[in-house]
Amino acid sequence: MAYKIDPAKCIGCHTCMGVCPAMAISDSPDGKCVIDPTKCMGCGTCAAVCPMAAIAPEAK
Repeated sequence: MAYKIDPAKCIGCHTCMGVCPAMAISDSPDGKCVIDPTKCMGCGTCAAVCPMAAIAPEAK
């Protein structure tokens, strides 16, 4: 299951980028982070470190 970042909650701290083992997280033009669902392994490491609780499993 892929994870998704809520852009309304993301503050662009990039903490999640540093811990993603799949390197699935990148910057968006507004400085916030986005997850590439084709690369996301669904491990949840990013969600565990996000200080804003902006990352959650993507709803199907």
